[in-house]
Amino acid sequence: MNQTKWSTVRDSFWFLPIVYGLCSIITALAITALDVWLVPKISSGIPSILLTGQSIAKQLYAALITAMLTMTTISFSTIMVMLTTYSSQFSPRALQDFMQSKLTQHVLGVFTFGFIFVLINLWLLTETKQKDLLSPFFTVIFTIISLGFFVLFIHYSARWAQVNFLIGVIRNKTSNLIKETFQERSYGEHQHWDHSQTESIRKRERKTIEARRSGYIQQVDYNYLINWAANNDMVLEATFQVGDYVPKGMPVFYYWSLGDTNVEIAKHDYFLAIGDERSDLQDIPFSIEKLVEIAVKALSPSMNDPNTAINCIHRIGGLLTELGGNYRSVTYYSDNNGNLRLIMEQKKFRDYLFKSFYQIKHYGKDDISVVYSIVDTLYKVAIVSEESIQKEVWRFTKYVLEAVDINSLSSMDYQHLKNIMERFASFSGEELNM
Repeated sequence: MNQTKWSTVRDSFWFLPIVYGLCSIITALAITALDVWLVPKISSGIPSILLTGQSIAKQLYAALITAMLTMTTISFSTIMVMLTTYSSQFSPRALQDFMQSKLTQHVLGVFTFGFIFVLINLWLLTETKQKDLLSPFFTVIFTIISLGFFVLFIHYSARWAQVNFLIGVIRNKTSNLIKETFQERSYGEHQHWDHSQTESIRKRERKTIEARRSGYIQQVDYNYLINWAANNDMVLEATFQVGDYVPKGMPVFYYWSLGDTNVEIAKHDYFLAIGDERSDLQDIPFSIEKLVEIAVKALSPSMNDPNTAINCIHRIGGLLTELGGNYRSVTYYSDNNGNLRLIMEQKKFRDYLFKSFYQIKHYGKDDISVVYSIVDTLYKVAIVSEESIQKEVWRFTKYVLEAVDINSLSSMDYQHLKNIMERFASFSGEELNM
């Protein structure tokens, strides 16, 4: 199984509960074997408090099965409540973060383990003729552990229902994604390439790799793609960016063979993940858009919560600051020998700016506190960024202010906004007409 498919399976909601379920079956059989073959031989050396008779064991198992089923039912009900809360108050896209949380999956895995373990022990109890059993002791221990996970899950769900906690989680995950996206690679990354060489390559016969299904581009395995291109002595050009929607049959790669041998076309499933919905595996704008959706929903007349929107704006600004410090405009990728293997246009910094604020600007243009927060955040992004990014941020700030009716602002609102813009213009060396 290739890395992309394994990542999809590993992060799926059912993976860990299945693993826990299989472990519970193995553990139940092992402990039953312990009761049948080992306990009769050493029962005299085991403290009597650890041993239980069959009649008591049956009553205990029946009670514990009911308890485990009750905890599991409450947990699933809690998940449904969270689903409704996220869809109506936050963002349906943010629900992915809760459902993909390892703690949520581990909790349901533990409940699956406990329920199957108790059920199998009750079933095997009829086949066991021993007077004294050790398995009920282990069952009680596992049930206590399950109870601890149940309390932890209730506490955890209560925290996830708080919008500030959710905003912090999304911000931290996106921060890690930014670092991972722009970290040093084993292959070469270049902003420019020799123009004559690329033109020479494009004059060769061009062939196409088409999308095998419709969906969103979720992940690209660059290592596999570049190694495959190097092994077949070819150059590829991507027609998409991560997060784009592609219909079935659309060209996703063009390629030129540089050798005389016929290239064996690999299934793009090995280096390209296409799914029914966008994912935050490599899609930085999608992660930022989760915060944007929370801010936009907070600005809606039904909620009217500008402070939550301002919190999102500040977190987005922090992410743009990190992005500005790590951002590299990469278009050309080479193998370990320095040969060009992939041409793939990346998003420009202005695209990240636009995706971050254009919706918030539209829905919050009549709230001066929101407008001021956007301008102040952009000013701080410019302060810690290099000169090229500063100019992009300045131009985008002027675009934001185009939506604001400056003449209708009250005197203090106008002066407050003008002060921050004057500091911004002075820092950037730009002229302010306001």
